[in-house]
Amino acid sequence: MVDVGDKSETRRIARAAGSIRMQPQTLALILQGDAKKGDVLGIARIAAIQGSKRTSELIPLCHPIALTKVGVEFEIAGPDTIHCTVTAETVGRTGVEMEALTATSVALLTIYDMCKAVDRGMTITDVRLLEKQGGKSGHWLAEK
Repeated sequence: MVDVGDKSETRRIARAAGSIRMQPQTLALILQGDAKKGDVLGIARIAAIQGSKRTSELIPLCHPIALTKVGVEFEIAGPDTIHCTVTAETVGRTGVEMEALTATSVALLTIYDMCKAVDRGMTITDVRLLEKQGGKSGHWLAEK
């Protein structure tokens, strides 16, 4: 692992996003709350938060981080797409980019898992870091 012992503790924030595309009927099923496994977006939100907290167990050499906040937002982006944005925050010596990216991936994978019986062709796309703040490198914003 990288030595972060000499770094200053600062407030660190990262935002990541991704999407999942599916058949319009699958999205309708999710929005109506008729999925057999339950509240798809509610469970995906909890899964994202759990995933963010376990990032260091999943990604080799990633530091365990005491997160101070994880926010998960879903947006319906057309008749066949759900967009997920995760914001992770901490006060510490290393950033939370991996936590935000992991949470986004886990949320989208959970949607896939909960709906795969009706739509195995769902596609997870565009998982990426949107923004990071804090630390020595300061503020970074992805190009649009």
